[in-house]
Amino acid sequence: MNESASILESGLPFDICLKIASYLPVLDVCVLSRCSRYWRELCSSDSIWESLARRRWPAAAFPRDSSASLRWREVYAGKHREMAIRAGAVVGFVNQCCGVESMEVGDYVQAIGELSSLEFSYADVRMFLFKPHLSVLLNLVALHYSIACLQTPAWEVVAALKSCWISERQVCVKWWKLGRWFYGFRMRDESHSRHLTLAELATEKGIEVLGVLRRGAIHEVLRVVICVSDGSSSSPWPRSNSQNE
Repeated sequence: MNESASILESGLPFDICLKIASYLPVLDVCVLSRCSRYWRELCSSDSIWESLARRRWPAAAFPRDSSASLRWREVYAGKHREMAIRAGAVVGFVNQCCGVESMEVGDYVQAIGELSSLEFSYADVRMFLFKPHLSVLLNLVALHYSIACLQTPAWEVVAALKSCWISERQVCVKWWKLGRWFYGFRMRDESHSRHLTLAELATEKGIEVLGVLRRGAIHEVLRVVICVSDGSSSSPWPRSNSQNE
Protein backbone atom coordinates (compact mmCIF):
# COMPACT_ATOMS: atom_id res chain seq x y z
CA MET A 1 0.00 0.00 0.00
CA ASN A 2 2.80 2.41 0.85
CA GLU A 3 4.59 1.61 -2.41
CA SER A 4 1.45 2.20 -4.46
CA ALA A 5 0.80 5.42 -2.59
CA SER A 6 4.30 6.69 -3.29
CA ILE A 7 3.89 5.96 -7.02
CA LEU A 8 0.66 7.92 -7.15
CA GLU A 9 2.15 10.65 -5.02
CA SER A 10 5.06 11.21 -7.36
CA GLY A 11 3.25 10.57 -10.64
CA LEU A 12 -0.13 12.29 -10.42
CA PRO A 13 -1.21 15.88 -9.77
CA PHE A 14 -2.80 16.68 -6.43
CA ASP A 15 -6.26 17.30 -7.89
CA ILE A 16 -6.23 13.90 -9.64
CA CYS A 17 -5.27 12.15 -6.41
CA LEU A 18 -8.01 14.09 -4.67
CA LYS A 19 -10.54 12.95 -7.26
CA ILE A 20 -9.50 9.32 -6.87
CA ALA A 21 -9.71 9.46 -3.09
CA SER A 22 -13.18 11.02 -3.25
CA TYR A 23 -14.56 7.79 -4.76
CA LEU A 24 -13.25 5.57 -1.96
CA PRO A 25 -15.39 4.27 0.93
CA VAL A 26 -14.80 5.99 4.24
CA LEU A 27 -12.81 3.09 5.73
CA ASP A 28 -10.46 3.08 2.73
CA VAL A 29 -9.98 6.84 3.06
CA CYS A 30 -8.99 6.36 6.70
CA VAL A 31 -6.52 3.61 5.75
CA LEU A 32 -5.07 5.68 2.91
CA SER A 33 -4.50 8.61 5.25
CA ARG A 34 -2.05 6.49 7.26
CA CYS A 35 0.29 5.87 4.33
CA SER A 36 2.23 9.12 4.52
CA ARG A 37 2.02 12.75 5.52
CA TYR A 38 1.07 13.62 1.95
CA TRP A 39 -1.92 11.28 1.98
CA ARG A 40 -2.92 12.31 5.48
CA GLU A 41 -3.20 15.91 4.37
CA LEU A 42 -4.98 14.97 1.16
CA CYS A 43 -7.47 12.70 2.94
CA SER A 44 -8.31 15.50 5.36
CA SER A 45 -9.58 17.61 2.48
CA ASP A 46 -13.08 19.01 2.90
CA SER A 47 -14.00 18.02 -0.65
CA ILE A 48 -13.44 14.33 0.16
CA TRP A 49 -15.46 14.41 3.37
CA GLU A 50 -18.22 16.43 1.76
CA SER A 51 -18.46 13.78 -0.95
CA LEU A 52 -18.52 11.02 1.67
CA ALA A 53 -21.24 12.76 3.69
CA ARG A 54 -23.50 13.53 0.75
CA ARG A 55 -23.06 10.03 -0.67
CA ARG A 56 -23.86 8.31 2.62
CA TRP A 57 -26.79 10.56 3.58
CA PRO A 58 -28.27 11.80 0.28
CA ALA A 59 -31.49 12.93 1.98
CA ALA A 60 -29.78 14.91 4.74
CA ALA A 61 -30.18 18.69 4.81
CA PHE A 62 -26.53 19.60 4.36
CA PRO A 63 -25.57 23.13 3.22
CA ARG A 64 -25.58 23.37 -0.56
CA ASP A 65 -22.55 25.64 -0.73
CA SER A 66 -19.35 24.88 1.13
CA SER A 67 -17.88 27.64 3.26
CA ALA A 68 -14.46 28.15 4.74
CA SER A 69 -15.82 27.73 8.26
CA LEU A 70 -17.51 24.41 7.49
CA ARG A 71 -15.30 21.43 8.34
CA TRP A 72 -16.80 18.49 6.51
CA ARG A 73 -14.79 15.88 8.38
CA GLU A 74 -16.34 17.13 11.61
CA VAL A 75 -19.77 17.24 9.96
CA TYR A 76 -19.36 13.61 8.88
CA ALA A 77 -18.15 12.49 12.31
CA GLY A 78 -21.01 14.30 14.05
CA LYS A 79 -23.61 12.77 11.73
CA HIS A 80 -22.08 9.33 12.22
CA ARG A 81 -22.32 9.66 16.01
CA GLU A 82 -25.91 10.82 15.68
CA MET A 83 -26.85 7.79 13.57
CA ALA A 84 -25.05 5.46 15.98
CA ILE A 85 -27.21 6.78 18.83
CA ARG A 86 -30.34 6.35 16.71
CA ALA A 87 -29.31 2.82 15.81
CA GLY A 88 -28.87 2.03 19.49
CA ALA A 89 -32.43 3.20 20.15
CA VAL A 90 -33.82 0.90 17.44
CA VAL A 91 -31.74 -2.03 18.72
CA GLY A 92 -33.07 -1.42 22.22
CA PHE A 93 -36.66 -1.28 20.98
CA VAL A 94 -36.39 -4.56 19.04
CA ASN A 95 -34.65 -6.33 21.93
CA GLN A 96 -37.39 -5.14 24.26
CA CYS A 97 -40.08 -6.46 21.91
CA CYS A 98 -38.44 -9.87 21.47
CA GLY A 99 -39.82 -12.23 24.09
CA VAL A 100 -38.68 -15.84 23.79
CA GLU A 101 -36.84 -15.09 20.56
CA SER A 102 -40.09 -14.10 18.85
CA MET A 103 -41.67 -10.84 17.75
CA GLU A 104 -45.22 -9.76 16.96
CA VAL A 105 -45.75 -8.23 13.55
CA GLY A 106 -47.05 -4.96 15.00
CA ASP A 107 -43.73 -4.35 16.75
CA TYR A 108 -41.90 -5.45 13.60
CA VAL A 109 -43.71 -2.91 11.43
CA GLN A 110 -43.13 -0.22 14.06
CA ALA A 111 -39.39 -0.93 14.05
CA ILE A 112 -39.28 -0.46 10.27
CA GLY A 113 -41.21 2.77 10.69
CA GLU A 114 -38.66 3.94 13.24
CA LEU A 115 -35.81 3.39 10.78
CA SER A 116 -37.71 5.33 8.14
CA SER A 117 -38.50 8.25 10.44
CA LEU A 118 -34.87 8.39 11.59
CA GLU A 119 -33.76 8.61 7.92
CA PHE A 120 -31.40 5.66 8.01
CA SER A 121 -29.38 5.29 4.84
CA TYR A 122 -28.37 1.93 3.42
CA ALA A 123 -24.81 2.60 4.56
CA ASP A 124 -26.13 3.10 8.10
CA VAL A 125 -28.03 -0.19 7.89
CA ARG A 126 -24.91 -2.05 6.83
CA MET A 127 -22.70 -0.36 9.38
CA PHE A 128 -24.97 -0.64 12.43
CA LEU A 129 -27.60 -3.35 11.86
CA PHE A 130 -26.14 -6.02 9.57
CA LYS A 131 -24.14 -7.43 12.47
CA PRO A 132 -23.86 -11.11 13.48
CA HIS A 133 -23.83 -10.28 17.20
CA LEU A 134 -27.27 -8.68 16.93
CA SER A 135 -30.55 -10.59 16.92
CA VAL A 136 -31.46 -12.15 13.58
CA LEU A 137 -34.86 -10.49 13.99
CA LEU A 138 -33.11 -7.12 13.97
CA ASN A 139 -31.16 -8.21 10.88
CA LEU A 140 -34.52 -9.03 9.27
CA VAL A 141 -35.99 -5.63 10.15
CA ALA A 142 -32.96 -3.96 8.54
CA LEU A 143 -33.20 -6.20 5.47
CA HIS A 144 -36.90 -5.47 4.97
CA TYR A 145 -36.35 -1.74 5.45
CA SER A 146 -33.54 -1.74 2.87
CA ILE A 147 -35.66 -3.47 0.23
CA ALA A 148 -39.08 -1.92 0.87
CA CYS A 149 -38.20 1.63 1.97
CA LEU A 150 -34.80 2.33 0.43
CA GLN A 151 -35.50 0.34 -2.75
CA THR A 152 -32.08 -1.28 -2.53
CA PRO A 153 -31.65 -3.96 -5.23
CA ALA A 154 -32.01 -7.50 -3.89
CA TRP A 155 -28.64 -8.60 -5.28
CA GLU A 156 -26.92 -5.77 -3.42
CA VAL A 157 -28.63 -6.72 -0.16
CA VAL A 158 -27.66 -10.37 -0.59
CA ALA A 159 -24.04 -9.38 -1.24
CA ALA A 160 -24.05 -7.26 1.92
CA LEU A 161 -25.55 -10.10 3.97
CA LYS A 162 -22.80 -12.42 2.78
CA SER A 163 -20.01 -9.93 3.44
CA CYS A 164 -21.38 -9.38 6.96
CA TRP A 165 -21.60 -13.15 7.61
CA ILE A 166 -25.34 -13.18 8.31
CA SER A 167 -26.79 -14.47 5.03
CA GLU A 168 -27.41 -17.99 6.38
CA ARG A 169 -29.11 -16.92 9.60
CA GLN A 170 -32.65 -18.28 9.67
CA VAL A 171 -36.03 -17.00 10.74
CA CYS A 172 -39.46 -18.58 10.80
CA VAL A 173 -42.57 -16.56 10.01
CA LYS A 174 -45.95 -17.97 10.98
CA TRP A 175 -49.35 -16.49 10.33
CA TRP A 176 -52.90 -17.52 11.10
CA LYS A 177 -55.76 -16.88 8.69
CA LEU A 178 -59.44 -16.77 9.54
CA GLY A 179 -61.19 -20.03 8.69
CA ARG A 180 -63.41 -19.94 5.64
CA TRP A 181 -67.17 -20.33 5.77
CA PHE A 182 -68.56 -23.53 4.30
CA TYR A 183 -72.34 -24.06 4.12
CA GLY A 184 -72.97 -21.90 7.16
CA PHE A 185 -70.09 -23.30 9.21
CA ARG A 186 -66.75 -21.64 9.75
CA MET A 187 -63.80 -23.93 9.19
CA ARG A 188 -60.84 -24.04 11.56
CA ASP A 189 -58.36 -21.19 11.33
CA GLU A 190 -55.51 -21.90 8.92
CA SER A 191 -51.89 -21.68 9.99
CA HIS A 192 -48.97 -21.13 7.62
CA SER A 193 -45.25 -21.07 8.34
CA ARG A 194 -42.08 -20.50 6.36
CA HIS A 195 -38.48 -21.19 7.39
CA LEU A 196 -36.07 -19.08 5.35
CA THR A 197 -32.56 -17.69 5.54
CA LEU A 198 -32.00 -13.96 5.34
CA ALA A 199 -30.48 -14.38 1.88
CA GLU A 200 -33.57 -16.26 0.68
CA LEU A 201 -35.84 -13.55 2.06
CA ALA A 202 -34.08 -11.01 -0.14
CA THR A 203 -34.85 -13.05 -3.28
CA GLU A 204 -38.01 -14.29 -4.98
CA LYS A 205 -38.39 -16.97 -2.32
CA GLY A 206 -39.11 -14.29 0.25
CA ILE A 207 -41.68 -12.24 -1.69
CA GLU A 208 -44.68 -13.95 -0.08
CA VAL A 209 -43.26 -13.72 3.44
CA LEU A 210 -42.22 -10.08 3.13
CA GLY A 211 -45.68 -9.33 1.77
CA VAL A 212 -47.29 -10.91 4.84
CA LEU A 213 -44.96 -8.98 7.13
CA ARG A 214 -45.66 -5.72 5.31
CA ARG A 215 -49.44 -6.08 5.56
CA GLY A 216 -49.44 -7.39 9.12
CA ALA A 217 -52.53 -8.69 10.93
CA ILE A 218 -55.33 -7.25 8.80
CA HIS A 219 -58.49 -8.54 7.15
CA GLU A 220 -58.43 -12.35 7.17
CA VAL A 221 -54.99 -12.59 8.80
CA LEU A 222 -55.48 -12.93 12.55
CA ARG A 223 -51.89 -12.88 13.71
CA VAL A 224 -48.32 -12.86 12.40
CA VAL A 225 -45.29 -13.83 14.48
CA ILE A 226 -41.60 -13.83 13.55
CA CYS A 227 -39.34 -16.25 15.37
CA VAL A 228 -35.69 -17.23 15.45
CA SER A 229 -35.41 -20.51 13.56
CA ASP A 230 -33.07 -23.41 14.18
CA GLY A 231 -33.96 -24.93 10.82
CA SER A 232 -36.42 -27.46 12.21
CA SER A 233 -40.09 -27.55 11.34
CA SER A 234 -41.24 -27.25 14.94
CA SER A 235 -40.81 -24.10 17.01
CA PRO A 236 -42.10 -23.12 20.45
CA TRP A 237 -44.71 -20.65 19.20
CA PRO A 238 -46.58 -18.58 21.73
CA ARG A 239 -50.31 -19.11 21.50
CA SER A 240 -52.94 -16.42 21.06
CA ASN A 241 -56.49 -16.22 22.33
CA SER A 242 -57.66 -15.54 18.79
CA GLN A 243 -56.01 -18.71 17.51
CA ASN A 244 -58.48 -21.48 16.82
CA GLU A 245 -56.27 -24.54 16.62
